This record gives sequence, structure tokens and C-alpha cells, in this order.
Amino acid sequence: MNRKNTAFLFLITIFLMVGNISCSDGNDPEPEPIATVDPEPDPAPNPDPEPDPTPNANFPLSDQDNAGNWVLNTQVSDEFNGAVLDETKWQIQGKDGIYKSNFIGRAPSQFSTENAIVEDNKLKILTKWEPNFAFSTTPQNGVAYENITTAAVISKTLFLYGYMEIRSKAANAEITSSFWTTGPGAGSSIPNKSELDMFEMFGGHKTNQDWKKRLKVNMISWEPNNDYYSPSGNGPAYTRNVQAENNTADDFHVYGFEWTAEYIKVYIDGELHPNGTFLKSEVTNNGADPDRWVTDVAYWIWFDSETFPWLGLPEASDLASPAEYQIDYIRVWQQN
Repeated sequence: MNRKNTAFLFLITIFLMVGNISCSDGNDPEPEPIATVDPEPDPAPNPDPEPDPTPNANFPLSDQDNAGNWVLNTQVSDEFNGAVLDETKWQIQGKDGIYKSNFIGRAPSQFSTENAIVEDNKLKILTKWEPNFAFSTTPQNGVAYENITTAAVISKTLFLYGYMEIRSKAANAEITSSFWTTGPGAGSSIPNKSELDMFEMFGGHKTNQDWKKRLKVNMISWEPNNDYYSPSGNGPAYTRNVQAENNTADDFHVYGFEWTAEYIKVYIDGELHPNGTFLKSEVTNNGADPDRWVTDVAYWIWFDSETFPWLGLPEASDLASPAEYQIDYIRVWQQN
């Protein structure tokens, strides 16, 4: 390119630049600034965090802060998570021919060692219609053993006082689902044989809706010199019906029992039941009737199902499939 052409292009460039400056009216919009995003500030800590909905299994459901200084007694506690029942802790009534208290079941039902199983991480007490079972031929109070088999499981260790908690679901049949205790009594180092029934449930009662929701709590004396000796007809020493809000056979619930020398308290799903406080002073009429308070002895724990003929009996159609009393766990704490 010659010098003449170069000069010409330079002039053209200068002209265009001057034209652009002269055509601007000064009202052109300012260029938009580049948007910037401030980082989100860290959230302030919640001064009242939501409580963990999962209960702390180390302590009673009603005392999650452990104000009672509870310590788990592992000898009478079980989560039932194994494939079979831990027979170092528990005796199946009738196993190896051993029947504690010589009790083979409440006629017409009889305990069978085949009806206590661990399944689905639960202890299950089964009730079956088994007319071909090898029933005892000796009637119980005139009632023959026949047709119905149940089971009982008993702790091998005694304990005195504490907080007993069980998560369970009653059998849906006209049989009891029971959680109770007995002591050795006469002939042992523990006198005054007695029984504390934390509950007897009748979750499948056909005609009485109250029984479906009932925890029947009993204190029973088995000492003939006690005015409330049960076989004499004067017993039990004390009884009370504690009514739950829901049918006990409909779902699992947590039942807690605080047992001391001065009172027994009944909890359902972690709440003290409004009718669940048994004071020694109340039961004994401030000491005027001391034979009614019979629970100051060491006990074994029992789980069982029984027939109560006066409350109705299951028929074959009711037990086409075995009825199941299911226990998810038993935890017993004692104070440190």
C-alpha cells in the first residue's frame, strides 16, 4: 500500500471517530453493573432445638433424664434379638419337666414348651387349638385340661424393687396376656410368698370392651396365715383396674411399673396413668390393714397366657392361627 492510500484511510478513521462523538446526545444509559451475590450467612444456632424423637433405651421412657439414677439390671432384661430364647436368663415352664410353683397352666389350657418362641426380634407366647396335645388327666378345680395350649416364660434371677418396663402387644383372643411376678416363699430365705401382677390383659374379649383396654393390677398373698390368702376366698389382697386409652391387642405400647417399698406407679407410653399410683398408706388404710401390702419380697418375672373360663374361652375358629402375645423387650432398672 502506497503512502497516499495510507493517509486516506487515516483521515477516514478520524472522521468516523469525530462523527460518533458529535452524534451522542449525552443521554445514553449507564452500563448495568455486574450483579454480585452475597454468600448466605450461617444460620444462628437454635436456642431450643427439637428433641430427638428416638427414646434413649438406657433409661425408662418416663425418666429420659434419668433423674432416678437408674442402672439396668441385665440379668432380668432382654431385647429378645437373638434367634432363640436366652435360657441362661429364662426358664420355659415345663422344660426338662420343671414347673415352678407346680403350675402347668389354668385349665382348660395347659402350658406347652413349644409355644414360647423368639421370632422377629420378639418373645412370642402362642396360644393354639391343639386337641391332640398330651394334656394332664387331672382336672384343676373340677375343670379338665383340653383343647388349648399356651406357654409361660420365667426369669431365673430374683430382684427386689426397681423400674420394670415392657413394650408389648396383647394377644387378640379370649386369653390373658400377663406380666407378673412371684417369690419363693416358705422354705426359702424369702418368707411371705406373694405375687404382684403388673398386668393381666384380655385384649381379644368378645363382649366386654373395657377388658380390651384393661390392665388388671393385683397384689396376691399365698401365705395361709394372711387374712387375704387367695385360695381361702378372701384374696386378692388388693386389686385395681387401670384402663388404657387403646385396645391392648391393637398395637404395641410401653408399660412401665415403678415398684418401691412405699408405692407402685403405672406408666403407659411414658406417662403416669391418672389411676396408676398405689400408695402403701392407701392400700393398708394407713397401716390399719397391713396384710394387704404383700409386695416387699424379691420376685421372679413371668410372661404367660392363661384361660379364665369365667371371662370366656376361645373356640377352635378363634385359634385357626395361633394367637400371639408379643413382647418386644423387658428392661429392669434399679437405683444405683
